[in-house]
Amino acid sequence: MTKRTLIVGNWKMHLNTSQASLLLHRLQERIRISRDIEVVLAPSMLVLQPLSLQIDRRKFRLASQNAFHKDDGAYTGEVSFTMLRDLVHYAIIGHSERRIYFGEDHSMIRDKVAACVRNEITPILCVGETQTERRQGETRQVLHDQIATALHNLTAKEVENICIAYEPVWAISTFGGILAKPDEAEKEMKFIRDQVRRLFGEKAAKRVRVLYGGSVDDQIVRGYLEIEDCDGVLVGGASINYHKFSGIVDAAYSLQREKEA
Repeated sequence: MTKRTLIVGNWKMHLNTSQASLLLHRLQERIRISRDIEVVLAPSMLVLQPLSLQIDRRKFRLASQNAFHKDDGAYTGEVSFTMLRDLVHYAIIGHSERRIYFGEDHSMIRDKVAACVRNEITPILCVGETQTERRQGETRQVLHDQIATALHNLTAKEVENICIAYEPVWAISTFGGILAKPDEAEKEMKFIRDQVRRLFGEKAAKRVRVLYGGSVDDQIVRGYLEIEDCDGVLVGGASINYHKFSGIVDAAYSLQREKEA
């Protein structure tokens, strides 16, 4: 089974309803339909519903940036994966900003991954080490712990269909933005796939999609997409710039054409 390259735009806490609608309109004008590339947009929770009515589903799918792990109940202010299952195909889980700003620990992320899968939404699990952890030689231990705990309640069959995004915290612009070179990312992405292989077997390791995220833009994205174990990218700040984001998709499209030539 050939995996489609996955390009995910995380809009974070940006854009009101009209701004989001305009950005989507501009992206729909510029991004072409491709059978080999899947483009996913993750706007704020507020605008998921109106964008779901506007979106060209031949070109895009929607993702939530977060949700609560309980399906329903007396949890004032929360939105569950059950509520989102008719709106989104994907959900970003365990992003470093959620871990750092909102104190999401391993057990919470594990429960969110399970809830996501239970509601037939594909999780995009974010993993990655801080600069301090990297300096202390703890990268592999951190990645192992994040992956093993997050996927603890899943079967090998379920793991085949998820996505894991390697987002070194030190490479994200919010936390310093030191550019991770493709060869640095390559080693850790291979390690991530090896961990899936060790925990869930060869089939799951081959089918799981491993993404790279960390200050990706249209000028540098190709270097990451060329990595053997890279199945796509999770884009932050550049995703709300329609020139840059469409350029990222174009780079993926060009690389696919070259592979087929």
